[in-house]
Order: sequence, then C-alpha cells, then structure tokens
Amino acid sequence: MIIALATSVVSCNKSRDYKDNSRATGWRLDGKDGSLKYQTDYQGQETGPGLVFVEGGTFTMGRVQDDVMHDWNNSPSQQHVQSFYMDETEVTNRMYLQYLDWLKMTFPPTEKKYANIYKGALPDTLVWRNRLGYNETMTNNYLRHPAYQNYPVVGVNWIQATEFSKWRTDRVNEMNLEEKGYISEGAKYAADANTTFNTETYINAPTKVYGGNDSLSKGKNSERLVELIGKDKQDSTHNFVQRKDGVLLPAYRLPTEAEWEYAALGLAGIREYNTYRGRKKYPWDGQYTRQGGRRQRGDQLANFKQGDGDYGGIAGWSDDGADITAEIKSYPPNDFGLYDMAGNVAEWVADVYRPIVDDEFNDFNYYRGNVFTKNAITKDGTVKLVTSDSIVFDTLSNGSIVARSLPGEIVQEEVTEEDTYLRTQFTDSDNRDFRDGDKASSRYYGQSSNNERMYNSPQHQVTAIKDSTGVSKGLDRQYDTNSDRTTLIDNEVRVFKGGSWRDRAYWLDPAQRRYFPQDMATDYIGFRNAMSRVGSKSQKGKRARD
Repeated sequence: MIIALATSVVSCNKSRDYKDNSRATGWRLDGKDGSLKYQTDYQGQETGPGLVFVEGGTFTMGRVQDDVMHDWNNSPSQQHVQSFYMDETEVTNRMYLQYLDWLKMTFPPTEKKYANIYKGALPDTLVWRNRLGYNETMTNNYLRHPAYQNYPVVGVNWIQATEFSKWRTDRVNEMNLEEKGYISEGAKYAADANTTFNTETYINAPTKVYGGNDSLSKGKNSERLVELIGKDKQDSTHNFVQRKDGVLLPAYRLPTEAEWEYAALGLAGIREYNTYRGRKKYPWDGQYTRQGGRRQRGDQLANFKQGDGDYGGIAGWSDDGADITAEIKSYPPNDFGLYDMAGNVAEWVADVYRPIVDDEFNDFNYYRGNVFTKNAITKDGTVKLVTSDSIVFDTLSNGSIVARSLPGEIVQEEVTEEDTYLRTQFTDSDNRDFRDGDKASSRYYGQSSNNERMYNSPQHQVTAIKDSTGVSKGLDRQYDTNSDRTTLIDNEVRVFKGGSWRDRAYWLDPAQRRYFPQDMATDYIGFRNAMSRVGSKSQKGKRARD
C-alpha cells in the first residue's frame, strides 16, 4: 500500500509539472498532440557580439567631487538603471567599414536612387583638418588604412551612429537565425536592395522579409519550427521564429546617459554589501591618472591631453602611447570590463541635452529623447514596408543627406491623440522637451497667441530646390543670422560623455556632461553600443553569505 501510494503521488506530481503544463489551465504546453507550444526551458539572454554584461543598480548620477568649474549641469541625483549590455570597446574603424561595405554592396551608389544611402553614412574625414596644423595624414588614412583598423571611428555624427546601431541589430539577428537553421544558409550574402532582412519585419510580417523570397527566409530547420513553436495545423506566420521563442536579441542602440555614466563608474569594484566604499572620481579607483601598482607604476590609465602642447608625454618611458586616438584595449578596463570609458574618444549617448536631469519626475532608467511611434498599417491590415522608391532621407542643417529608413523596414507613424486617449503615463508622440522646453514649462505658458520658444536657439533652414519637372537642382541653405539667439540648446543637440585625446583630465570624470548638434561630427567623438537586458537582473543567482 505504501509503495502504491508513493507511486500515485509521484505520478500525480509529474502530471502537474508546470514546466510543461499551464499554471492557468493545466493544459500541456509542449506542442504535442495539437497542444500549444511555449518556450518553457529558456536559459536566459545570450550575450551579443562585442558586448559585456553590466548588472544594474542604484548610483549617484552627477558630480560627486567639488565642481571647480561650476558647471551646474551635473548636480547629483539618485538614479536606478536596469541591467544591460555594453560594447567592451568603442566602435572601431573596421566595424564601421563593414557597415559601409554592406551598404555599398546592397545599395550600389552608382544607382541614382541609392547614391545618398552610402554617401550619407560616410564619416566626415575632414574633421581632422586644422587651420594651423598639418593633419592630412589622418584625413587621408585614419578611416581606411589597416594601421588604424582597431582605432575608434570618429567623424560620425549622432544620426549616423544611430543608423549604424539599427544595421548592427539586423545583421546580428540575421546571423543568429542562419546559424540555428531558421533562414537559408548564406541568405545574408544573397540579399539585395529589394530583399533585405529586418528584425521587426521578420517578427511582424515574416512572409515579407527578404522581399517575400521563401528560399531565403526559410532554412533547413523550418520544418522543426512546427515542433518548436506550435501545433501541426497553424497559419504560415507560426512557421517562423517569433519573439516569444527567445531566439532574437533586443536592439543594439546608443546607451542612455544614465547607463553610460553608471557603466563608466564601475562601482562594482568598491561595493561592500549594500554600500559603496567612498566616491569614485574616475572609472578606475583612486584620485590620480597614473597607475599606482608596483609593476606599472607611473603608467597612464587613459589617453588624454596632459597639458598645453602635451598630448602624449615625453617620448619614452613616461609616454602614454598615443597622441591622437589609441588602439582599443591599450589601457586597463574598469571593473565592468569596459575599455576606454575615460579618454581616447568621447562618446555619443542617446539623450537630448538639458541643463538639469529631472529626477523629480523620474529616477528609473532616466532618458530624455523619447519619440514614440507605431507601425503603419495598410488597408488590408498588414504592416506597410519601405520600398526602394519610398526611402526616407533626412536633410541635415549642414546640407548632408542621410537615409533614415531603408527598403524592407516597417514604415513608422507618430502616435496620435486617439492612441493616447485616457493614458496617464504619456500623451504625446514627441517627448524630447517634456517639462523643459515645451510651452507648459516656459514663461509663455497660458499665452495662446505667443509662439516664443523656451530655448531661443538658431534655426537654420535647408530646403531642396527642384525644377518644374520635380528634378532636384540643389539645396537652398539659409543660415540663421538672428542676433537675438541666446542658446544652442534645442531638441537636436545630444549629450556626449567622457574625456577624449583632446581633453584635459577634468573631463575624464564620468559625471561631466557636454552637448553637440546631432548632425555634426568631430575628430574626438565616437560611440559604442548598448543592449537592454531582458529577464533577470543578474546573470548569477544570489546566495546567502557565509
């Protein structure tokens, strides 16, 4: 009787194994015998190429040392960021050249309608030129010469960095699907301008990815998807990987300012139980820019300008090894394993600049720059895709033309009042100037007839000139000469963080904030990517301390 009872209990528990059965209904979730199939044994997010894991937490964002410059734009505030991933190093010339070569291969610049795609992605190599300096060697060689292939890319504006991030997302997920056999082997090389892969298109309209070419969008494991994803009789959408399967990675993107500063500080190295031991001025521990360890005593810990006319130190033992940028991994990483979070090149982050971080409104995953959109839907209820004839180009204030959408992507529309009706957490599509720049936050609030702006920045105008047949004849560039302008702050300027090879040690502090127009580039600003962490906050489970 005892053996029989034990067997009965075990079999009962086995039938109620909620790993493969629903807690809601008790139904099977393994896809067998016509049941629904869910990913019940998901092992956690994979780390994407080039990334390292940064466990999120609480930190003091802003200046924690005496502010000798009295900038007043980095007042300390308590912030919390979720766990995320960040590039181990800055994006290099070789990484960016792969992007350029893919664009050239996929959208031949010899074809008129594609010419501005490649041209608009090119870094501005003329940023190296100086009226009283001989820098033509860098102008001609820095981007493409193999001697600089592992140096951080510069001359890239914020918009170009954002477009690179979108491209990288699609290429990584495309490779991921190919390696797992869900799309055709070699599809990434066979695609052309009309048959490209886009992650969001694959998720929302998989039959339209690769221009609807099944020979590319389905691989050797396509038949296994019926087992992996769902029941035997299902619509064609379920013959493709979906978001719920955990195969596709979240988007590569620029880090937010809060994420970048948190990652640069590397506070994990001075953590003790639930407190931080002291305050960190730099990404490394200590108050000095030179190595204090016995073996490397006196070695520089970052690439920065040490003084007037001193970009690298005296040649020989005390030299920091660089005068312009340095090869990645030339200096020790911080406690998160991230290289060059101080010095080398400053880095674009995602945020629109404002003088104050509005922690009174939000202190969780702080970010200023949200422009919410939605997928455009056609009359037949499917998503609308960008075609080779409907590419969206953005004409920048300097006259450059950059592609902001490519064939195969889903057309995006603004969120409307109807979409936000009775919502409490947001009401507008564009939130870049929320509480700091919108009319409600200015002294003109309540004056219905007043169109004055809170930030009276210049407004340069660039418009295309076309003849009677609609053919472009060039650009009309109108420079704003108004002498009443009082600031450069507007919704088109972005924050950049970290010191560079051109900066003194003061700017190596991760709390320092500066801004630059998003459509302009320099020889000292680069970027690195981040990726959100989905699921658990930590990669390792917590355990009781001994």
